[in-house]
Amino acid sequence: MRSVYAHAEVRRVVTDRARQAPGVAAALSGQDLPEWVRPLAPRLEGPGFWPSEWSALAPERVCFVGEPVAALCAESPAQAADACDLVEVDYEPLAPIVDVDSALAPGAPLLHEDVPGNVLFRRDYSHGDVDGAFARAAVVLREMFCHGRCSPSPLEPRGIIASWEGERLTVWTGTQAPHILRTSLARAFHLPDGHVRVIVPDTGGSFGQKMHVLPEDLAVAALAWTAGRPVKWIETRRENLAAASQAREGSVDIEAAADRDGILLALRARVVSDNGAYHIHPLTAALEPPGTAGIIPGPYRTPAYAWEALAVATNKPPLGAYRGVGMTMGAFVMERTLDLLAGRLGLDPAEIRRRNLLARDAYPFTSAAGFVYDSGDYPKGLEVALELAGYDALKRERDEARTRGRLLGVGISCYTEYTGMGAATYRRRGMVEVPGPESARVSVEADGSVRCLLSFSSQGQGHATTAAQIVADQLGVPLERVVVSQPDTDETPEGSGTFASRGAIAQQGAAGVAAGALKAKILAAAGGLLEASPADLALNGDRVSVRGMPDRGVTLAEVAGVVGPGSLEVTERFDPSGPTFSGAVHVASIEVDAETGRVTVRRYVVVEDCGPVINPMIVEGQIHGAVAQGIGEALGERLVYDGSGQLLTGSLMDYALPAAADLPSFTLGHLETPSPLTPGGRKGMGEGGTIGAPAAIANAVADAVKPLGVRVTSLPILPEALVSRKPRRLLDGVSPQA
Repeated sequence: MRSVYAHAEVRRVVTDRARQAPGVAAALSGQDLPEWVRPLAPRLEGPGFWPSEWSALAPERVCFVGEPVAALCAESPAQAADACDLVEVDYEPLAPIVDVDSALAPGAPLLHEDVPGNVLFRRDYSHGDVDGAFARAAVVLREMFCHGRCSPSPLEPRGIIASWEGERLTVWTGTQAPHILRTSLARAFHLPDGHVRVIVPDTGGSFGQKMHVLPEDLAVAALAWTAGRPVKWIETRRENLAAASQAREGSVDIEAAADRDGILLALRARVVSDNGAYHIHPLTAALEPPGTAGIIPGPYRTPAYAWEALAVATNKPPLGAYRGVGMTMGAFVMERTLDLLAGRLGLDPAEIRRRNLLARDAYPFTSAAGFVYDSGDYPKGLEVALELAGYDALKRERDEARTRGRLLGVGISCYTEYTGMGAATYRRRGMVEVPGPESARVSVEADGSVRCLLSFSSQGQGHATTAAQIVADQLGVPLERVVVSQPDTDETPEGSGTFASRGAIAQQGAAGVAAGALKAKILAAAGGLLEASPADLALNGDRVSVRGMPDRGVTLAEVAGVVGPGSLEVTERFDPSGPTFSGAVHVASIEVDAETGRVTVRRYVVVEDCGPVINPMIVEGQIHGAVAQGIGEALGERLVYDGSGQLLTGSLMDYALPAAADLPSFTLGHLETPSPLTPGGRKGMGEGGTIGAPAAIANAVADAVKPLGVRVTSLPILPEALVSRKPRRLLDGVSPQA
């Protein structure tokens, strides 16, 4: 039972009739839970943070449409739905706060008594002589960029099964962070961590949404306890759009100072995020705004920079992690700013980037935001991308098309992405709910196969393939003999989770090192059986033999059988020292229909650098999927709320996910600049396509509609915004210089 109001006092919830309905096993309201189910209350250390509490079921006040108010379980979904209609809720509606301006207005009602001014998070930063740089600049550009609210929309919505045996809770769910979920459930139900078991089945997508702990996770476990039976909940698509974590919504006021040659001198930014009603667990509201602010300088030399970042509470669901969190907005702002500067100075967009990109020999480089970039070669990446795209030919085609009334455009974006973060990075940010390290356990089973248990789960990234490759390469066993399992916190070593493009780095650092140590154990054990020094042995296939004497050997199964269960097993913990920075250059060619404003993506090129590649097919698949999401984000995806806080885009009939027909084929190029910080020089790359695509598409659309005088400063770019001021003479053709 979910709130129908964006903001209201909950005076009374009556579940008596629902409890008596056919098939109902339990019914709970928020007023039943405060004594025994703690609310979600993530912490952040450091100044500028004001906490909030988010209950499993709203006990006294609801703060967005769709917030859970009551929950019940029955023997069939139909019975449960019917019984929900029997729950009586007495609301006292309150004025909703539906946007940032309303939330920050003097005298605005507070969503949380302990959050002054409805600001959940505020922080500022300054580096270098910002004021001096602006005073001597030949060009100063000021602009506001906005991003609409969107949904991660995984193919498989959320789901959870909860079952109690005494005071021990077991849940099956597609979480990205099984150990964080275990700790959160234990805290909520006053249990030791060891009394909660989290099992992760195969999972159909996530994109950040399933790393969070949300109220339904607590409510389903509470229902299972009350009913004395296992309870399963599967989210509907409408619930996912209306009540799960959302993403992106915010604005950036940017000022850029440059000299007469287009060389950047300084930046100022004010980043304001429409966070929604609560801090998201475990990341808090200190996710999108500082992430955006920190990455705005991108892969460019920027001597001075100052920023302010705010997360503001409104009557909407909370913002959370979504592929490229913070960085997508940061890249959009920086890349549009560079194009606007180029236009002001009469420079080609590629040329202004050449003049400002970091050279390969500049690394390690400390950005104006304080990040230490470890490696990269953006000048080469730019040139390779322009060559693959046929940049000069695309520009000639665009200019010729304009004489015939067609609107073609070309856009470029370059971005850098922080990946592979560990405990040190999270502690510097004040994030105390995310541990940071990862672990892997690699063992030889009785049949001679090799099992790898990772502390973090997969939701389509291909961990079962890439981790198996790493282990097989280290051990020298066939790939098909390595089995990589999804996490089960009773068996899997401790870790943090799959997010922030850290899987490949963690696999190499944990599973790769564990496999290397296991090989030493295998050779030592086999040496005893073969009466040979381990240095004289070789492990090939599933057999250990004496070098030069292939007939004198033993199988892995034989070694495992002699030394006994658990003897051939190694667990390694790895805490990435990064972040390490990967990146890419995107080039998009688009056409805007002069009559309808519809944008067609004609050609798309990506040249990426994630260090040494483990599996090219997986890397390319990640890029394809991420760019598809980025194109959807740029051209159609948006969650729309009306003035009363009601969601108007509550189904996939209204929320415009991209379809296959909306996407072009992709041309990919690869660079490899190894990181000096990570095992094997690996970098992350899973989020990159979503970071770079909206900026490239926005620049391409802005290029196409330049003759119309239409400005592109917000995402998504909607057709009606592109044709609202279209002059009729466009149909007769316009000059390339118009």
